[in-house]
Amino acid sequence: MMTRPAIYLDHNAASPLLPEARDALVAALSMVGNPASVHGHGRALRNLIETARGQVAKLAGAERKQVVFTGSATEAITQAIVGGSKTFASDAVVVSAGEHTAVLKAAEATGLPVLTVGLLADGRVDMNKLAGFLADADAANQTLLVALHWVNNETGVVQPIERINALVGPTRHTLFIDAAQAFGKLPLEFAASAPDMMAIGGHKIGAPAGVGALLVKSHADTVRLIPGGGQEQGRRGGTEAAALIAAFGAAAESFAGHYGSADVKTLTGELEAGLRALAPDVVIFGEGVERIGNVVDFAVPGVKSTVAMMGLDLDGISVSSGSACSSGKVGASHVLASMGVPTDLAECALRISLGWNSTRDDIAAFLRGYETILNRQRGRQGKAA
Repeated sequence: MMTRPAIYLDHNAASPLLPEARDALVAALSMVGNPASVHGHGRALRNLIETARGQVAKLAGAERKQVVFTGSATEAITQAIVGGSKTFASDAVVVSAGEHTAVLKAAEATGLPVLTVGLLADGRVDMNKLAGFLADADAANQTLLVALHWVNNETGVVQPIERINALVGPTRHTLFIDAAQAFGKLPLEFAASAPDMMAIGGHKIGAPAGVGALLVKSHADTVRLIPGGGQEQGRRGGTEAAALIAAFGAAAESFAGHYGSADVKTLTGELEAGLRALAPDVVIFGEGVERIGNVVDFAVPGVKSTVAMMGLDLDGISVSSGSACSSGKVGASHVLASMGVPTDLAECALRISLGWNSTRDDIAAFLRGYETILNRQRGRQGKAA
């Protein structure tokens, strides 16, 4: 009986635990106490947390004091949007149509008007529409909370972050960036950048699920979601999960040594070349613009993603059709719909996301498995290469 997938190609959902993160987790789990206690056991756990804070801050280009540990990137997103909209007395929230569900739901939860910026056909946000919302708000003397993603979790499209920063940063409006898929793969340089807040998560870089962080500038220190007992300098209540945080820090420190962006891009290049050889009519979403190097979101017309995923899963190959955070559903992507992709093509989309332990053999196995499915669906004869 198979207890785990033989080949894992869904790193954008969750990356396998790094060895260093596992070691840090196990070591911390053997410790006892509360990080808020002043005795030796408590101080030992506090030291673990503060060490991890420095490790995460370094990878994010942030100052240590700017790192607020949370239970997930989703919690960090919600704190930034729901808490931030209250702190900064926002009149409306601006999101893009391609945001992660966590951002869209948090925007709804504010109870404020939600202004949606569409995506262009290439997957980038419509900057003209964003500029229009800002101009309208200025004319009405209103304040906006702008919440946008840096890297799309489905297509891998990198948003024009420098243009977004230049457009929103100097204004009186609040800028929040969901950097969950960018963290560790692109230089965030949070301390020197324009955003007021950023959200990051641990399980995207080989830490366990259940830990994330909100990066905040000093003027956003009063943004709250969980008041609690004053932990995280009063910015996030609840006893810190020291073991998870220690593992997060260890992953942040070691991730770059495991994840070589150039090597991963080579593998995704081989994957795209192999797909084109199998199906010349393959559509690779976001192909014409900058994409993060570990993701290929594609569709072959007529080959439904549900059928392909089941067939691949039977072969022990794990892939996805998009975000794993939409109640486990399998269906057409709202991201692709916002890009104007026809529903029948969007229903054929598969997302292949690579990570620190992906290999050339994984790509070859996926291509063999997908060729078998393709031949079956198209009624072709032939032996998979």
